[in-house]
Amino acid sequence: MSKSLKLFAAIGLILASTSLAQAQDADAGAKVFKKCKACHAVGDGARNRVGPHLNSVFGRKAASIEGFKYSKAMSVAGSGGLVWNDETLAAFLTKPRKMMKGTKMAFSGLKKEKDRANLLAFLKSFSPDAASAAAPETPKKQEIAAAPAPTEPKAKPVAAKDAPIPEHGVFHLGRAALVEEVKAWDIDIRPDGQGLPTGRGTVAQGEPIYTENCAVCHGDFGEGTGRWPILAGGQNTLTDERPEKTIGSYWPYLSTVYDYIRRAMPFGDARSLSDDDVYAVTAYLLFLNDIVTDEEFELSNENFNNTRLPNEANFFADNRKEEPQNTARSEPCMTDCKPGKAEVTMRARVLDVTPDSKEGEGAGAIE
Repeated sequence: MSKSLKLFAAIGLILASTSLAQAQDADAGAKVFKKCKACHAVGDGARNRVGPHLNSVFGRKAASIEGFKYSKAMSVAGSGGLVWNDETLAAFLTKPRKMMKGTKMAFSGLKKEKDRANLLAFLKSFSPDAASAAAPETPKKQEIAAAPAPTEPKAKPVAAKDAPIPEHGVFHLGRAALVEEVKAWDIDIRPDGQGLPTGRGTVAQGEPIYTENCAVCHGDFGEGTGRWPILAGGQNTLTDERPEKTIGSYWPYLSTVYDYIRRAMPFGDARSLSDDDVYAVTAYLLFLNDIVTDEEFELSNENFNNTRLPNEANFFADNRKEEPQNTARSEPCMTDCKPGKAEVTMRARVLDVTPDSKEGEGAGAIE
């Protein structure tokens, strides 16, 4: 047995022994899994996301899903014989980066033993080969479906060259979208509040929703975990060399916050929050940024426009149409546009474009 595998096994036995003594509750584990589903999927049709899918994870060798790009640390552990079971999973879930330095998993870990035990019970329900899993329920005998009634033979498909040409549109393709289809697609929220759905939610209601769905990446207080975005703080840093661009320090409109959460969050499970949930989470983010201070503050479509973000005044309307080259409709300059030698005036790392780099590296703006 390799040294690394022995170490993982030892850590697993120490950290997991008390956890496994806890009563395991798969239903409670399903709720704990909400902290994981931003990066992992499990169940019918589960696919790899930021992390690998977790179907049949018990008994699976680490770093063994074909096509998924694992960290070097995970690949080395798999090559050394690490297999996921009660002990190794409990140890990893306690503090992933402590057990495996170099793992890409950003999650800080499950502190409560009961949560770990319940999560393992939940994952076992998708791992039929788990040695310690409860015996699966005997599947109900599938009923034999009655033979379908005879139907008219299907019409033979018409060849494209023989199909009638639609009369609508320029290219005579497709059909007009239904009102319901347009409504489902047209969900953007404008800065003036146009497009907001009816709903409401308080800071207090938003806290548990945020904790379950957002904190795994953005931190309990919006501070960000690993390299995930910071959502709170950063006030008065925009003139610093390394500004923190958060909702409270940089974003101009509250509508952007609501719109983005509604259409794209939680990561990996977009559109799973109700409109009221989104109002509540948005209210909680205002609270984390000290824009509102009352935990009972309620945000709704009725008072949405009354709340302004601190940096709104520093944004201005796009006026490029008024620039000389656009009003005159002249061709843009492509060569020798500035007399003299071009000089680098700012580095991309200062512009918050490129990750940390050594002094003198990276691209820059020229003048």
